[in-house]
Amino acid sequence: MRKSTFISVLLGLCLVACNSEFEKIRTGGNAEQIYEKAMEYYDAGDYLKAQTLYELILNSFRGTAKAEDLAFKYAYTHYYQGSYLLSAHYFENFSNTYTSSEKREEADYMIAYSNYLLSPTFRLDQQNTTKAIEQFQLFINTYPNSDRVATSNELIEEMRKKLETKAFAQGKLYYDLKAYNASIHSFENLLKDFPETEDAEEIRFLILKASFLFAENSFFERQAERYETAMGKYADFQKKFPSSKYMPEAREMLNQTRAKLKIHTQDERYQVTSAGL
Repeated sequence: MRKSTFISVLLGLCLVACNSEFEKIRTGGNAEQIYEKAMEYYDAGDYLKAQTLYELILNSFRGTAKAEDLAFKYAYTHYYQGSYLLSAHYFENFSNTYTSSEKREEADYMIAYSNYLLSPTFRLDQQNTTKAIEQFQLFINTYPNSDRVATSNELIEEMRKKLETKAFAQGKLYYDLKAYNASIHSFENLLKDFPETEDAEEIRFLILKASFLFAENSFFERQAERYETAMGKYADFQKKFPSSKYMPEAREMLNQTRAKLKIHTQDERYQVTSAGL
């Protein structure tokens, strides 16, 4: 028999033996044996088998000294298999059940971290991102002296940047679709939610430009008030970024705005004169 064939056969026999042992323990009904074998599988990194056995005995050991460790490791079996929604759920169950446990701090952190791992790309719904931020903030407030606080703050900052990126993309999408009023509101909300944004200069310029284009594309009767609004946006932009690379274009919009307002003023005077006649 060739050596490779022998090894393959040997591995196959081992696999059959291991599976038959697992099935024997699983169906044996002996809670203590199941517990011991589940812990062996867990320590060996076979989390699926450990989880399967844990589920058989969780109720059997409820109220005993082993229950806490079982519940904690059961939550981790979901985490290690990438089932982060379930790991967050079971870590939360652990935290609420074992309120005096030394493992509670870690469980509370893992609730937040599991939700962090569920946080998708900024283009998708950010419910899990928001939830993870809230959970990390709760963790920081509850355990201000924890070694995990620094990491929690870093992850919060990372996720806030993701939310900021999504907000910017939303405002830019409205702008590109020529929904200028919606774009203005979206960008202004971004500045309120993320006042520390590094993109403030571009955002304020886009607010100014969207205001100008909103006036440009309005009915004649509404243009004057909207050009006045655009003038105010220019003043805000100039005050905050007087040396901006966007200033030449901003001044051109200001000049056009003044010219359009002059036309509206002349039209109003003509209408008053005509009414007097």
